[in-house]
Amino acid sequence: MQLIAMITMLIDHLGAVFFPEHYWMRIVGRVAFPLYCYLLVAGYKRTRSKPRYASRLFVLALLSQLPFMLAFITAGVNVIGTLLVALLIVMAIDRFQGKTVLQWAVGFLLLALTYWPMKELDFDYATYGVLLVLIYRYMPNVWAMVGGHLALNVVWAVAFSGITQFYSIVTTLFIAGIQASAPTAKTEVRLPRWLWRSFYPVHLAIIALVEWQIYDITWTNFTFWITQ
Repeated sequence: MQLIAMITMLIDHLGAVFFPEHYWMRIVGRVAFPLYCYLLVAGYKRTRSKPRYASRLFVLALLSQLPFMLAFITAGVNVIGTLLVALLIVMAIDRFQGKTVLQWAVGFLLLALTYWPMKELDFDYATYGVLLVLIYRYMPNVWAMVGGHLALNVVWAVAFSGITQFYSIVTTLFIAGIQASAPTAKTEVRLPRWLWRSFYPVHLAIIALVEWQIYDITWTNFTFWITQ
């Protein structure tokens, strides 16, 4: 799954930056984000130290922020930051198990950070991403997970008048199919940890470098665009 996530994300980002006219590249890219959400939850379940797991994600989000801003000409928060917020919500829900008020309070406050109108933060995938992680973590079985993801896509399509995200349901169907047929099967390629963790910031940095050269973007242009 890691390899599929990396390849489809790369296709998506290349399409977004260099080939916006090729819509198929964005469709292929819808496969990537649900895989990252699912692998985040899988890693959370397996990790020996949840605080360390969150710390690693925080460091990766920091390292990815500048490449993300430069590649997409944005002042928003990269998708690792969104996944970090989702992870913190999951940790809070599990930490305050049985204390419903605290679970709701902490979860709501963290979720509010990713709410889409907050342009000062403007998280990539925003609230959608956090809710998808929660669906993968707390749905009672794989087919409930599919139903939850489908419902989320319907709500998002109605709210924002876009259907591109609907293609992401393919990933959840794929995950559900694997788990239903072989619940104990391993669902990821054993990639080196350094490759898996560094791929996001490194490939964005390369994209940004090429993009700035091709389109003759300057720091003045960049700062002007992101402050508008």
